[in-house]
Amino acid sequence: MSKLTRFGISLEGPLLKQFDQLIHKKGYSNRSEALRDLIREKIVTEKTEYDDTELFGSLMYIYDHHKRELEKSLSNIQHKHYGNIIASTHVHIDHDNCLEVILLRGKAAELKNLAERLLSFNGVKNGKLSLTTPLLKRRN
Repeated sequence: MSKLTRFGISLEGPLLKQFDQLIHKKGYSNRSEALRDLIREKIVTEKTEYDDTELFGSLMYIYDHHKRELEKSLSNIQHKHYGNIIASTHVHIDHDNCLEVILLRGKAAELKNLAERLLSFNGVKNGKLSLTTPLLKRRN
């Protein structure tokens, strides 16, 4: 376990009040752990934007099941990127809509490119790519 370093921080009263409300709502036991998580989140965000390290992610999207040739096109793109795809799940939401969730691994640019290609098809209604890295460790 790494040694903790204490430091001071100054915030305006209204900002501190909003922060305290947020950490209470999220269930944090103290401000320090909430700040550590915010810092980790920012570091992960920076790594997913600019770093060339291996990332993990999920791409979730909903598409029109009846759109002609769409499933075939989505599948073809996934097969071309099999090296980045760990697993995928397909769910029938209703008569017209399907949900796919794809677990991904690779460099940020590769994963973003794959997501943009899949989400750009006519008939894909909406979707979201979420990226993260295991490089940051939480203190227990």
